[in-house]
Amino acid sequence: MKAAFVYDAVRTPFGKYGGGLAGVRPDDLAAHILRAVVDRSPDLDAALVDEVILGNANGAGEENRNVARMAVLLAGLPVTVPGSTVNRLCGSSLDAVMAASRFVETGDARVVLAGGVESMTRAPWVLPKPTRPFPAGDLPAISTALGWRLVNPRMPTQWTVSLGEANEQLGQEFDISRDRQDEFAVRSHRLASAAWEEGFYDDHVVPVPGTDLARDEGIRPDAAVETLATLAPAFRPDGTITAGNASPLSDGASALLLGDEQAAGTIGRDPVARIVSRAAVACLPHRFGYAPVDAANLALKRAGLSWSDIDAVELNEAFAVQSLVCLDAWGVDPQIVNTRGGAIAIGHPLGASGGRIIATLVRVLRKRGGRYGVAAICIGVGQGLAVVVENVGQPVNGERSDP
Repeated sequence: MKAAFVYDAVRTPFGKYGGGLAGVRPDDLAAHILRAVVDRSPDLDAALVDEVILGNANGAGEENRNVARMAVLLAGLPVTVPGSTVNRLCGSSLDAVMAASRFVETGDARVVLAGGVESMTRAPWVLPKPTRPFPAGDLPAISTALGWRLVNPRMPTQWTVSLGEANEQLGQEFDISRDRQDEFAVRSHRLASAAWEEGFYDDHVVPVPGTDLARDEGIRPDAAVETLATLAPAFRPDGTITAGNASPLSDGASALLLGDEQAAGTIGRDPVARIVSRAAVACLPHRFGYAPVDAANLALKRAGLSWSDIDAVELNEAFAVQSLVCLDAWGVDPQIVNTRGGAIAIGHPLGASGGRIIATLVRVLRKRGGRYGVAAICIGVGQGLAVVVENVGQPVNGERSDP
């Protein structure tokens, strides 16, 4: 088996629902980010890309079912470059990276582009087909932006509660207070803002042509616990989850360039990280927020590592409550987790978030000089993914500090 390496990673700024990227189709977002990551390696002949794998949680609208193939064509890549789209909801682009690494490890590919895209703003409404012609009654239009849709009545009702209600249950089970959640959310905003100010994101976040969005749109540098405390609960009258301590609906795209060790000559740059191990787990659908706990533990076991070996963690912040449950279960130092902000501040375009967290993780390890990191994500309907990476690149700008 060969080793799979990350050579480069980029993403768009993440826009708010109805915000700065609302006018851009998801296939155009995906095409732009593919073109951007290829153009950053001018020695790479795009015809030598063996596969493009993109994650997308919708597919029902302008993604046209297989957004990866659409993006290959729209990006002007050679028509001989194949593309496939994977859907594991929130984990789609991390799943795409995992699949790409397997292609490389087995020798089925030498150079692969992986990532994901989502425009939650432009997700269409869908109408169920009537069971007979000419129905007399009304048909509901169902939003495809987030959550369950057209639920099969055979599904147990405890499984099909809203994502927010599922996490209210999780917070109740693990006694996670509203104050802790709000404090975690404020931390996310402040760290994300500081990361932008210090230039951390400058060289791997690429603006989208035709838009004015240069930075992640949802970050609030002035976020304060006192302000968040005034927000009403979103899912229960006496609940703890609010619009302020949960990730927002978002738009954006991410892409990584992967290859084997020999691909360095083809790509014209050295690798920056190695994919060490992967894991996918499943649990009761309504406990999906806990799934990253088992996914990361399994990935570490497969890597022959323990949490004491880990220098950085990127955990997608779907909700503050489930993030805190995961951190408590792992027993990790919170100071190594999401050190450049997380999804509560940056945003969570479902199909693109996995690519964002693994790209950020690689760069954090390079900046801090750490060796191993974990990227983990929870997934609606009871799944979780995790990837362990090893830093093999040189520190950015020669910088190195204690992890």
